[in-house]
Amino acid sequence: MNKLTRLEKYTEKRRQEVLLVTAEVNGERDQIAIFRGFSSSLMRPTAFDPDVPVLPHDATILTIDRLSGPYNPTNPQYLQRGLTWETVQPLLIEAGV
Repeated sequence: MNKLTRLEKYTEKRRQEVLLVTAEVNGERDQIAIFRGFSSSLMRPTAFDPDVPVLPHDATILTIDRLSGPYNPTNPQYLQRGLTWETVQPLLIEAGV
């Protein structure tokens, strides 16, 4: 299971949370919102087909922020900020993904 799929599965189990993932794709920054198992880029077009990955496999995840959902960009409610792929592992394991 790839990284983004694991994060989507996490939000399926933690339905009150939103993950904001900052990643680098082909040398450019992107920010992905993940809520209730679905991902959407906040900076680039997102395909309508859920089978088309929002993040390519060679993308680098820079940080992951946990927020209370639903996401309100004018008043985000952060639970944790600046997590890395390594530091988010205990949360994923706890959620069983």
